[in-house]
Amino acid sequence: MRGYIIRRLLESALILLGITFVTFILLYLVPADPARQIAGRSATAETVANIRDQLGLNDPFFVQYGRYITNLFQGDLGRSYLQRAEVEDLIAARLPASLMLMVVAIITELIMGLTIGVIAALRRNRTEDHALMIFSFVSISAPQFVIGILLLYVFAVQLGWFPIGGYGTPMHFVLPAITLGFLGGGWYSRMMRSSMIDVLAQDFVRTAQAKGLSRFRIITRHVMPNAILPIIAMIGIDIGLFMSGIVVVESVFGWPGIGQLAWQAIQRVDIPVIMGVTMVSATAIVMGNLLADIVAPFIDPRIKTK
Repeated sequence: MRGYIIRRLLESALILLGITFVTFILLYLVPADPARQIAGRSATAETVANIRDQLGLNDPFFVQYGRYITNLFQGDLGRSYLQRAEVEDLIAARLPASLMLMVVAIITELIMGLTIGVIAALRRNRTEDHALMIFSFVSISAPQFVIGILLLYVFAVQLGWFPIGGYGTPMHFVLPAITLGFLGGGWYSRMMRSSMIDVLAQDFVRTAQAKGLSRFRIITRHVMPNAILPIIAMIGIDIGLFMSGIVVVESVFGWPGIGQLAWQAIQRVDIPVIMGVTMVSATAIVMGNLLADIVAPFIDPRIKTK
């Protein structure tokens, strides 16, 4: 296991390095000029040129990228062009809010997805199964910003049950967490249903039934631990979906997280902030996948790490 973890960490480091290269070259090719954003519309061409020179934007691509990587290895994510603050400080101030929202959203989608999936599998080909699968299809297909706006309009504006936006109390988490969890809940429910059906058809389940074990014990002790393995692997991948969706959801609900920070940086072409948020998001995705791979063998000893 130790060798496996070390090898995966090295692979993860190479993946992150590749992500920095791809992201940096894309930002390098963007036609928008960060110096113009800093100087303002009324600035002269000479002022813009001076700012570009000060920021090193006139240097060749590999000189700029090499400088960024060197600073990154020293733990320096750079300095925001517009906010005049260190990128790590900006992210550190926003990250706790995003992480808390992500945890609550993952719990929400797991409760919704696993519950629906188990019920649908146990009521296979019946009315409940068809109704729940239609619901899961709708949850997968609906855009997150549409779900967020609808929830905000109905439950915050019309009914007044929840705050319209902001952050600070448990009530603020409900609507953003449901919005984020709606998509994942649909995927989890369909995957859990399929996995449950496959496990229920296994010989060991029939053996447990022949031994006279109760249906509840068969489901909870034998079926679900085996059926839930694909879900565990999916949670690591799911972090990536959260990192992409959290930008939209945080903007809709005015959530002060890194998603909102990224959106503001994209609008202003604040390259150091965009790169910093990308690195944090990519690291979360890679570590989420690594954690899922490490946990899976402990749940099912038949899985071997190589």
